[in-house]
Amino acid sequence: MDTPQRLDEKVSTEEKFKEAARTVFMKKGYAATKTRDIAEEAGLNLALLNYYFRSKEKLFEIIMIEKVQQLFAFIAPVFNDKSTSLDTKIDLIATSYIDLLLKNPDLPLFVLSEIRNNPERFSKNVQLETSILKSYFVRQLGEKKIDMNPIQLFLTFLGMLVFPFIVRPVFQVTGTINENAFNQLMEERKALTAKWMKMILE
Repeated sequence: MDTPQRLDEKVSTEEKFKEAARTVFMKKGYAATKTRDIAEEAGLNLALLNYYFRSKEKLFEIIMIEKVQQLFAFIAPVFNDKSTSLDTKIDLIATSYIDLLLKNPDLPLFVLSEIRNNPERFSKNVQLETSILKSYFVRQLGEKKIDMNPIQLFLTFLGMLVFPFIVRPVFQVTGTINENAFNQLMEERKALTAKWMKMILE
C-alpha cells in the first residue's frame, strides 16, 4: 500500500513527465518527438516514463484530452444556456476565450496538431456535433441571421478569436510585436471581436 509520501512522489513524477511532454510536443510535434526527448526534458529516467505511461501515444493522448477539455470546458455551458441573449453570449465567449488563450497561448497550435493527426479522436473527445454545432448558441445565430448558415457564423467568430494566437509565433520570431504589445492587442480584441460579430449579424 502506498504511503501519502509515495503517492505525492508518484503525482510529482507524473506531472514532471506531463509538463516535459507538453513542452517537447509543442516544440517538435508529435511525430518528431521521442520518449527519450521527454525523459531528458523532465530530467528523469526513460524507464520511469515507460513505467508510468507505457508509450508516447498514451502520454500524448492524456495531454491532448486535458488540453481539449481545457479549451472547450467553458464553451458548452455558455453555448447551451437558454437564459442568456445572443449578444450576452457573444460578449462572454469573446472575453473568456481570449483570457483562456492568453494564459495558454500554445493551446490552439496543440489542438490543431491533434486535429491534423487524429481528427476522429479529436471529434470524439470534443463531441463537436452535440456540444457545439447543435448548441443553443448556434441556433440563436441561425434565428438572428436567417439568410446564412449558422455554422458559417460560428466559424467566423471562432476564427477571429483563435487566428491571432496561431500567427503569434511569427510575430515573436520576427520581433514585429513583443509579448506585452501582443497581450495589449488581445485585450482590445475582446471588445472588437464582439463588436464585429454583432455587426455581421445586423
